[in-house]
Amino acid sequence: MLRTHTCGELRMADVNKEVTLCGWMQRSRDLGGMTFIDLRDRYGLTQLVFNMEVNKSLCEEARKLGREFVIKIKGVVTERSNKNAKMPTGDIEINVSSLEILNESKTPPFTIEENTDGGDDLRMKYRYLDVRRSTVKDALLLRATIAGLTRNYLNEQGFIEIETPVLIKSTPEGARDFVVPSRMNPGEFYALPQSPQTFKQLLMVAGMDKYYQIVKCFRDEDLRADRQPEFTQIDCEMSFVEQEDVLQTFEGLITHLFKKVKGIAVSGIPRMTYAEAMEHYGNDKPDIRFEMKLTNMNSLVKGKNFKVFDDAETVLGICAKGCAEYTRKQLDELTEWVKRPQLGATGLIYARVNADGSVKSSVDKFYNPEDLKQWAELLHAAPGDLILLLAGGDALIRKAMSELRLEMGERLGYRGKDDFKALWVLDFPLLEWADDTKRWHAMHHPFTSPKPEDISMLKTDPGKVRANAYDLVINGVEIGGGSIRIHNNELQQQMFETLGFSKEDAQAQFGFLMNAFEYGAPPHGGVAFGFDRLCSLFGGSDSIRDYIAFPKNNAGRDVMINTPSNISEEQLNELSIQVVSTAPKSRN
Repeated sequence: MLRTHTCGELRMADVNKEVTLCGWMQRSRDLGGMTFIDLRDRYGLTQLVFNMEVNKSLCEEARKLGREFVIKIKGVVTERSNKNAKMPTGDIEINVSSLEILNESKTPPFTIEENTDGGDDLRMKYRYLDVRRSTVKDALLLRATIAGLTRNYLNEQGFIEIETPVLIKSTPEGARDFVVPSRMNPGEFYALPQSPQTFKQLLMVAGMDKYYQIVKCFRDEDLRADRQPEFTQIDCEMSFVEQEDVLQTFEGLITHLFKKVKGIAVSGIPRMTYAEAMEHYGNDKPDIRFEMKLTNMNSLVKGKNFKVFDDAETVLGICAKGCAEYTRKQLDELTEWVKRPQLGATGLIYARVNADGSVKSSVDKFYNPEDLKQWAELLHAAPGDLILLLAGGDALIRKAMSELRLEMGERLGYRGKDDFKALWVLDFPLLEWADDTKRWHAMHHPFTSPKPEDISMLKTDPGKVRANAYDLVINGVEIGGGSIRIHNNELQQQMFETLGFSKEDAQAQFGFLMNAFEYGAPPHGGVAFGFDRLCSLFGGSDSIRDYIAFPKNNAGRDVMINTPSNISEEQLNELSIQVVSTAPKSRN
């Protein structure tokens, strides 16, 4: 090794030791006859000292160093006179006796420090420099820690790690596939896996019993802060299990990670049905760090000649604790917030609960004091609280009120990044109807088993069939989900028929799996966690991009290597691909 120590490990116990360090020059300070340099590597920072009186030529050489020069130094560890409590190595410094430049550096396009002056696009273009910053480096170290802890836990539980193929068959369900042309089979294509779903089920048929994989997956879909075209899952499957066995096993994984990564003891993750989540929170991934549940107000507000409420399918209310003193300006701003196109509400009705218990609303013309008092009682609103109501079509207003609840929780400080609340959401609908295709689609995937007691409704009332499925939600973010799988051909064929597959289509798309089921498939189920989301949650970030070494931007591009990009005509010909020009035709 070129070095005896790293830049993050030296302490007072090392004083008087002669050491050799290597790293990048982060910053330099010339103070009279002394030059101080902060040397950085992956492990931390160490202050170097060059003394003009002791070695003038060496000090002058140090003053010529540029930012991000790669250097090697030798010197003696000494105690610092001005200690820096913010640095782990802040009690010591190195009196340098020799300096070697291992490589020079161009001036970086942004400062490589925690508070950089580089914007997102610039830092994405020079990601290899951005990773040198402690903020990004620590995020990747956290990711590695979580991966290691996950593997340790699952290995101890008897799971085995098995790799599944990356070049697979395209399927019509789910998001759009990334496809890969086959040179050896002209006109035919592979697909990159959206998940290893069918392969992990085949591994259960193969008798592997407990499988896991921290696996790269691909989906060609529009991007958001929590989505990337390629992402990573903790993918797991178990044989001879029921839903409770899966929940207990992976509740154990999550509590293990909370304890080891965050030092938080989680004892028992509560459970909620999909129906309860939609009724009380307006979405299937509720943030339960705070109450403020949605309450149906129809029985109290209709029939009072207020057309907005009388004509609405649903009127929902929430109680914002301690917000009765909101100004008219604040309330007008909230009204405009819910009227945004993303939410689509037509307006906001409010009522204040005064100190004496009386209620004053924005629709007093239609409701008497006793009516308003009943509003407060139904919503458990106390003096000083603010009641907020939205009205309209049930689906639209439920979504809008769900978003308003989250916004109020944010404004009131209920959604702190260091406060964690996990939740299992159970009993999802098995199917959802799509008006554009005029058929049922699997809400999760076509291999999800229905609740045994609901199977008879697959033919008579598919929309009421519940899935034997479950999602793990933490702080209002879906971290993962899974289900007990269909493991016999008869039920799987019935599922395909309900989804509109002919026997021929089902055989063409999934014949390999259905054939495998004829050779003794065990009851099995599993789960997949979004690994990038889990890392960003533990790291306190809203974007998974911060926890991926080389992410894509919001347009799905890697601006560092400039991809996607064109390929040569020779490559296209080898792949039997003809590119149709989209350029406008000439008028000549």
